[in-house]
Amino acid sequence: MVHSAYDAVELVSGVPGRIEAVASHAGKLLVAASDCSLRIYSPPAPADGEIRRDGPYALERQEQRLWRRAPSAMEASASRGLLLSLSEWVALHRLPGLETVAVVSKTKGANVFAWDDRRGLLAAGRQKRLTVFRLDSGREFVEVKEFSVPDIVKSMAWCGDNICLGIRRDYMIINSVTGALTEVFSSGRIAPPLVVPLPTGELLLGKDNIGVFVDQNGKLIQDGRIIWSDTPASVVIHKPYAVARLPRHVEIRSLRAPSALVQTVVLRDVQKLVQTDNYILASLSNSVYGLLPVPIGAQIVQLTASGEFEDALALCKLLPPEDSNLRAAKESSIHMRYGHFLFDNGSYEEATEQFSDAHVDITYVLSLYPYLVLPQTHIIGEHDKLQDLQELARESSDATDEMEAYSLQLHDSDDKSPLENKKMSHNALIALVKYLQKKRNGIIDRATSEVTEEVVSGAVHHSLNLSEPYKAKKPNKKRPQTHRSSVAREMANVLDTSLLQALILTRQSPGAIELLKGLNYCDLKICEEFLKEKSDYMVLLELYRSNDMHREALQLLNRLVEESKSAMANADFSKKFNPQMIIEYLRPLCRSDPMLVLESSLYVLERNPSDTIELFLSENVPADLVNSYLKQHAPNLQSTYLELMLSMSETGINPNLQNELVQLYLSEVLDWYKILKDEGNWTDKTYSPTRNKLISTLESNSGYNTDTLLKRLPQDALFEERAIMYGKMNQHLRALSLFVHKLHMPERAVGYCDRVYEEGAQQPSKSNIYFNLLQIYLNPKKAEKEIEQKIIPMASQYPGIQRVNSTNKLRGGRMGRKVVEIEGAEDTRFSPSGPDSGRSDGDGDDVSDGGPIMLNEALELLSQRWDRINGAQALRLLPRDTKLQVNIYMFERIWCHFSNHYCGTLVNIGAIIWLSKT
Repeated sequence: MVHSAYDAVELVSGVPGRIEAVASHAGKLLVAASDCSLRIYSPPAPADGEIRRDGPYALERQEQRLWRRAPSAMEASASRGLLLSLSEWVALHRLPGLETVAVVSKTKGANVFAWDDRRGLLAAGRQKRLTVFRLDSGREFVEVKEFSVPDIVKSMAWCGDNICLGIRRDYMIINSVTGALTEVFSSGRIAPPLVVPLPTGELLLGKDNIGVFVDQNGKLIQDGRIIWSDTPASVVIHKPYAVARLPRHVEIRSLRAPSALVQTVVLRDVQKLVQTDNYILASLSNSVYGLLPVPIGAQIVQLTASGEFEDALALCKLLPPEDSNLRAAKESSIHMRYGHFLFDNGSYEEATEQFSDAHVDITYVLSLYPYLVLPQTHIIGEHDKLQDLQELARESSDATDEMEAYSLQLHDSDDKSPLENKKMSHNALIALVKYLQKKRNGIIDRATSEVTEEVVSGAVHHSLNLSEPYKAKKPNKKRPQTHRSSVAREMANVLDTSLLQALILTRQSPGAIELLKGLNYCDLKICEEFLKEKSDYMVLLELYRSNDMHREALQLLNRLVEESKSAMANADFSKKFNPQMIIEYLRPLCRSDPMLVLESSLYVLERNPSDTIELFLSENVPADLVNSYLKQHAPNLQSTYLELMLSMSETGINPNLQNELVQLYLSEVLDWYKILKDEGNWTDKTYSPTRNKLISTLESNSGYNTDTLLKRLPQDALFEERAIMYGKMNQHLRALSLFVHKLHMPERAVGYCDRVYEEGAQQPSKSNIYFNLLQIYLNPKKAEKEIEQKIIPMASQYPGIQRVNSTNKLRGGRMGRKVVEIEGAEDTRFSPSGPDSGRSDGDGDDVSDGGPIMLNEALELLSQRWDRINGAQALRLLPRDTKLQVNIYMFERIWCHFSNHYCGTLVNIGAIIWLSKT
C-alpha cells in the first residue's frame, strides 16, 4: 500500500532566526520565531479556508516581541478565535488582532500544556504539579484542580475526563475530577513518552518504534498498533492516516490494521509536526512545508489500480455526503474489481462477499460459472445498472480511467493440471452455495409476496366481476387485463435452479433434498435433466414429489428397486432402494389420490403384501376400492389382501368382502375338487390349505351369503362345508345328519352340539340340540321324515334341492333307510317350533324299523352330556325291542353319572316306571 496520500509543498521559506512553533488559523500560517516574534503568512489569493497549491505564502503581518521568551508550543482555537501559547507561562491572545486576553501566571515555569477546545479546559504541567484551569467567559482562566504527580510531565493529552501523562518513561492516567492515578505501561527503553490524542477520544502511546492504541482508561485495544520504521519524535493524526516525524523523513501509515506504510516524504530536520483541519504543517529551521492531502478520489484510483481494494473502500467512506452517488458508484466498482481479483486468486468466498457488497444481482455472479444451466429469463442484471454508475464516476473524477469494468473472463486454465482445475471448481462451487443461500431468503420472500399480491388482485377482480351484473354496463367494452411483473419469481427461479446444481456438484445431496422439500422455484425441466445426467435419483424423486409428479416418481422408484436386485447393483445401491421406499412414498397419497396408490402398489403388494395391506389399513384406503381394483388387475392377490385385512382389522371386514373371500376360496376348492374327482382320488376327508381356509372362514365368520354358496356346492361332495352353512342358517338337524350319515364323524356332530349349546346358553331351546342328535342316532327314519316335512316342501322354490323318495330302502349298510340327500335350501329358515326346537317326537310313537340304530353313540352321548339333555325325552327314544339287559346296562352307566347329583332319585324313579312299561 504505497501511494501518494500527501503532496509536500513549501509554504514559507527564509524565516529569520529559528522557527520555534507554528499554527494555522483561517487559512493563514502563524509562525513563532526564536526572536520572540510572530509572523502571519497568507496565501497569494484571498484565503477561503483551504491551502493553496499554486505558490508560496506571503508575509502579511509581523508582530515583534509578542513574547519575552520564544514559545515552545502554540495552538489556535478556530471556534473561539484564540491563540494559546506557552513561553514563560501560558498566554491567551485574540485572533486575528493578537490582543492579549489573559496570562495564566500560575503556569509560570510550565513545560507542557494540553488544551480541550470543546470544554475550554487547560491542563498545564509544572515541575511535579498538574493544574487544571477553565476558561471563564472567554476572558480569564479559573483554576479548577491541582494534583501532585510523581515527576515532571513530559507529554500529555486529554481523553475524556481523564488526562494521560508521560512521566519519566511511564504512562499514567489521572482523573481530572478525583485525581485518581493509574499506571498504564512503560514507554520503552529509548524514546521519551509520546502521547497522541485521536479524534475518537482514544490515544496512541509511543513505545520505542511502536505506537500502541489504548482507550480512555489506558486499556489496550485489540489489534491496535503501528510499527514505525524508526522511533518517532512526534506523531499527528490526520484521518485516515498517522504521520510521524522520524529523524530522516516523515512517515505516513494507515490507521487501519495492519497499519501498512502509505507514503514516505523525504524532509530532513523537521522540528515540529502540527495538525490542522485540512492539512499538516511540517516546520524546519527556517521554512514551513505543508503536507497537503491528495484528493480522495485520486487516492481511491491509485489504491484500486495497485490492488489495495480494502484501503480504497475505506477512503470511499471519507467522500463528502453530497457526493453520495459518486461514492456509491466508486464503492460498487471497487467491490466488483476486488471480487474478481479474489475470485481469480482462489479466494472464492471472499469474492462472493465483495460481489454481494457491490449489490449486483445473482445473475452477474452466476456468469462466472458457465457450466451451470440457467433458465431463460427477462431479468435486466444489476451489473448493467452498475455500468451507469461507473459512467457517473467517470464524469465526476479526473482520474477514473482506472475504474473501467473488470473483465468477467475466468483465468485460462489450460496451464493448470486437471486436479487443480477440479479443486478450483469444487471450492468455487462451495462458495457459490454459501452465497446463494445467503441471498435466498430475501429473494424467495419477494417472490412469495409477488404471488400473494396477484392472488389478492385476482380475488378483487373476481369480486368485481360478480358485482358487475348489478351495475350499468357499456356495450362492447372489455376489462383490460393488467400484466404483472414476475421479476422476483424469475430471480427465484434462477437462484434455486443454480443452487440445486451447485449442491449436487459439491456432493451435498441432503441439502438439495431439503431445498426441494420446502418452498422452491427450481426449474423442473433443467433440474430433471441435470439429475438424470448425474444419476442422483434420491434428489430426482424429491423433485418429482415437490412438483406433484407422483406417477413419474413411482415409475422411477419401481425401476430403481428392480435394478437394485440385479447382480450388477452394488450393496449401497441395493440398500438405498427397496420396496419399503415405495410404501413410504405412497403413504401420504392414500387419501389424496387412492387410485394412483392402487395402480402403483402392485409391485410391493406382490413382494411385501403384509406391509402394503398395513398401509391400506392404516391410511384408510377404501376396502371396496382396493378389492375391486385387485379383482380387475391382480386377481391372484385378491385373496391375499382380504386374508390379511381380515387378520389385521380388529372389527373385521364388511359382509360383502367376507362373502368375496369365501367365494374366492370356494372357487379354488371347486377347481381342486374337479381335478381330484377326474383322477378318482377325491374323498370328503381330503383337505387342501385352501379348503382348510374355507372351512375356517365359514366357521368363524357369518357375513357371507349362504344361499349363493349353497347353490355352488356339488351334490356329492363338500358335505362339511354344507353342514357348516346349514348351521349358520340354524338348520341344525340337517347339519347333524350330514356330520353323522355323510361324513361319519359323530365326534364332529357332538362338537357341533356343544358349540351351539354354549353360544345359546341363555336360550332354553338350544338345549334340544342334543336331542336332535339322539334322534339321528336312535330314530333315523323319524329324523328323515322331520326333514322332509319341514324342509322339502319349502325347497321346491329352489332348483338346487331335489326331493328324494323316503320309502326307498337301503340294501346294505347299518341304516334301514337312506337319509334324505340335502341339496340347496339356501333360503330356508326354521322357527323355534321346527325340527330344531327340541320337540319330543318319540312320545307315544313307534320306533321305525328303518335299519340299525347307533346305540353306542347314543349311549355315549347320554353318558357325557346327561346334564344338557332332557332325561325323560331321551329314555323314550330308546327302542322297545332292546333287550332288558342292554337297558339295564345302559341305566347302570347312566346311574353311575346320575347318582352323584341331586337328580338321582328322580332319574331312578323315571327309569323304574319306564322299565315297568317295557
